[in-house]
Amino acid sequence: MTFANVGTLGAEPGRRDELAAHLSRRSDVLAGAGCLVYEVGVNDDDPDTVYVMELWVSADAHRASLSLPEVRESIAVARPMLSGEFGGFRFDVVGSPLRD
Repeated sequence: MTFANVGTLGAEPGRRDELAAHLSRRSDVLAGAGCLVYEVGVNDDDPDTVYVMELWVSADAHRASLSLPEVRESIAVARPMLSGEFGGFRFDVVGSPLRD
């Protein structure tokens, strides 16, 4: 069952675009780990927030990806750009009007 993880990441003041650029760098590792979609966005009404929408083949695939060396390194690089404010939600996808 497809797993969705949608969240907000608070960025240190002035570092939102740097964080967004880091998170949106090409990663073949994510695709190989079962990530179907990883979209990074910003909204000028919220200048210190980065939005991330992920779709994974399963919650287990998402969880397992967090132990990959490349993912752990990316998190370590991003950590100084983060303010510590996080939000979001997770859910199992049950369907879509765009596919059978």
